[in-house]
Amino acid sequence: MRIVVVSAGLSSPSSTRLLADRLTAATLEHVAAETEVIELRELATEIAQHFVTGFPPARLAAALDAVAAADGLIAVTPVFAGSYSGLFKSFFDLIDKDSLTGKPVLLGATGGTARHSLVTEHALRPLFTYLRALVLPTAVYAASEDWGEEGLAQRIARAGAELARFTTPAAVPGQGTAPDLDTAAAIAPRSLTGAITSVDPADGFVTVPFEQRLAALRVP
Repeated sequence: MRIVVVSAGLSSPSSTRLLADRLTAATLEHVAAETEVIELRELATEIAQHFVTGFPPARLAAALDAVAAADGLIAVTPVFAGSYSGLFKSFFDLIDKDSLTGKPVLLGATGGTARHSLVTEHALRPLFTYLRALVLPTAVYAASEDWGEEGLAQRIARAGAELARFTTPAAVPGQGTAPDLDTAAAIAPRSLTGAITSVDPADGFVTVPFEQRLAALRVP
């Protein structure tokens, strides 16, 4: 199994790469996998050349091939003008339209303020949904003040566990382990209504009747 990490951080070191590394570590706590990190800032010139010439230089071609061949993807970008960075978008503009179909993708973003915390939902998630990727329920945004806080650590741990769960092929009764990622939907954690959830089914589900919830709100 191979997990590819795409980091669009522009500095070294960068909080974007730090978040990418933390998400990778959280995933590897639950699944054994090889990992490869792609630093987009090192490919900025090659990405621009590809747009002009129509042909990817060798390093960029290798990066695009690695993403296409990955069993799972972690994609992390800094926030610029309320959205993903231009470098991040440019790289995924070059991805073959079918490369991410059905591929589990864990999204992450970093920014200087919590005001951008929904960037993963209004910008990143639609992009990867358009590419027909299997976008995981939990995306992680880290503002400057989040580092060192328990809440960020918990979100990272939950997201890593989800990626591990979605990239682990489901067991087929009498046949052992399924050989490909087409079974990802079968192992996706789901609520009693069938909706995808970040709750592990092994933990069980507790449902409270709506009438009981309303009764709890009544004034004595």
